[in-house]
Amino acid sequence: MSLEKQTLIEENLQKVFNDASFKEMLSPEDFEKYISAKQILKFNKGGVIFEDGEVPNGVYFLNRGTAKLSKQGVYGKDQILRFIKEGDLIGYRSLLCGEDFQAKAEAMTEVEATFLPSDLFLQLLEVAPKFSFVMLQKIAFELGESSNTVTFLAQKTVRERLAEILLLLEQKLGTDPEGFIKISLTREEIANIIGTATESAIRLISEFKQDKLIEVEGRNIKILNHEKLIRLGHVIM
Repeated sequence: MSLEKQTLIEENLQKVFNDASFKEMLSPEDFEKYISAKQILKFNKGGVIFEDGEVPNGVYFLNRGTAKLSKQGVYGKDQILRFIKEGDLIGYRSLLCGEDFQAKAEAMTEVEATFLPSDLFLQLLEVAPKFSFVMLQKIAFELGESSNTVTFLAQKTVRERLAEILLLLEQKLGTDPEGFIKISLTREEIANIIGTATESAIRLISEFKQDKLIEVEGRNIKILNHEKLIRLGHVIM
């Protein structure tokens, strides 16, 4: 999916998931239920928003900060599934499926989230067509992302995967004023994302740096040559 379409879906969600929008869409009675039931929650860096296997009791809309979804494998190693940024919603898939959470959500920075209890979220889907339509768009987008991930892991080399993931992280999370991707990842976490050993990730990052594709300051990475990374990763942006 193009960056423009992804951005549009994200913007549409943010347009409908706010007090002013819900006041317009809901009856006065339903709006009062929404105002009374919603909660503003704060999580420190490293704080767990919800655990894998936990019974879902609501959804979380990130007002501020970045989080990650991960799942522990059979050998006890965590696999990062995706990152969540400001303006994104998590926890709804398990709720709609009627199953326990299938991943852990953890704050990577200071996070502030709006929590909506399960019954309120389901009611909003029933009575607010605009909200329901945006959620359908979001679910369809994430289904496409999952399909792309299967191809990403199965058909690309580790070098190609690293090139692509750096571009996607920059696209999804943005950059700071100095041009560094707005996320601080350990080499182990990068290796986890691209499906390789930590030593291989360290070597590849060093090679990318030597080839002037990226700049590295500790855990922070800046892309210096987007065109070469796009060609190297066979990425369609």
